[in-house]
Amino acid sequence: MTHNDFLRSIRYLLNVNDSTLADILRLANLDVSIAEIVAFLKKEDEAGYRACGDRVMAHFLNGLVVYKRGPDPSRPPQPIEIPVTNNTVLKKLRVAFELKDSDIIALFAKTGLRVSKAELGAFCRRPDHRNYRECGNQFLRNLLKAMAT
Repeated sequence: MTHNDFLRSIRYLLNVNDSTLADILRLANLDVSIAEIVAFLKKEDEAGYRACGDRVMAHFLNGLVVYKRGPDPSRPPQPIEIPVTNNTVLKKLRVAFELKDSDIIALFAKTGLRVSKAELGAFCRRPDHRNYRECGNQFLRNLLKAMAT
């Protein structure tokens, strides 16, 4: 799943406009113009398309956490994690939307798919952990679809 696909999915999920997406990025200390947001939201075959890089996506994910949960003045701003993988996106979605394992399992049950608590735990581990597992595009796509319904 490309970063541009993820941005389009989150925009649909949150039902927000382009300026709100720019505001979410500003919450993570990255100033992006509305024109750049529009270019990120275009499909690859459309004129004016611009690929969303890891740096922008990392800031967006941190801004999404602040947007959904509010700023925490007692904590310093979160460092950006590059490269942004599907596992990183999954972890940030869990934090932003305050999803527990049982919530994610219930979301997948709505789509007819089954996922275990152990499988979710494997996605959220450090890459050097022996039980780490990469989060696939289809898993992330189905999670976003379930969250949108």
